[in-house]
Amino acid sequence: MRLGKIQYILILIFACSLALILAYHLINRDIHIVDAKTAVTVNEDLMPVKITDSFSRGTSRVYCWIKWRDARINIELMTKWRYLTDDIHIADHALIVPKKDGAGGVELAMPEGKALPSGSYRVDILLGNRVLKSIAFKVE
Repeated sequence: MRLGKIQYILILIFACSLALILAYHLINRDIHIVDAKTAVTVNEDLMPVKITDSFSRGTSRVYCWIKWRDARINIELMTKWRYLTDDIHIADHALIVPKKDGAGGVELAMPEGKALPSGSYRVDILLGNRVLKSIAFKVE
């Protein structure tokens, strides 16, 4: 049986689609970020408390809460914090993922008696050099 042009093109499209899906899963096999938010704090169950992307003047701490699934145990995520208003890198914090599915938080904290300057910020969640998620927030 000889395939016609349309049948050949359909098979080619199917094969390319399948290859893209497999490539995506191979690239993203180490972890899947389900959700990420900034919050005032996290509770003892590592759940975010007072989720917000707008913090009041005088704020000295911001938490980045991350929920993941299908993680490779002990994989290291990196959070990179930036003050966008003046394009300043603030800090990097590592988060070692202890289990396949779970949640955790990383804190950006100013020294005692200091507050975050007013302006726009961003926290990037990275695996190696690949940004998995970015969260923008501001301090009024």
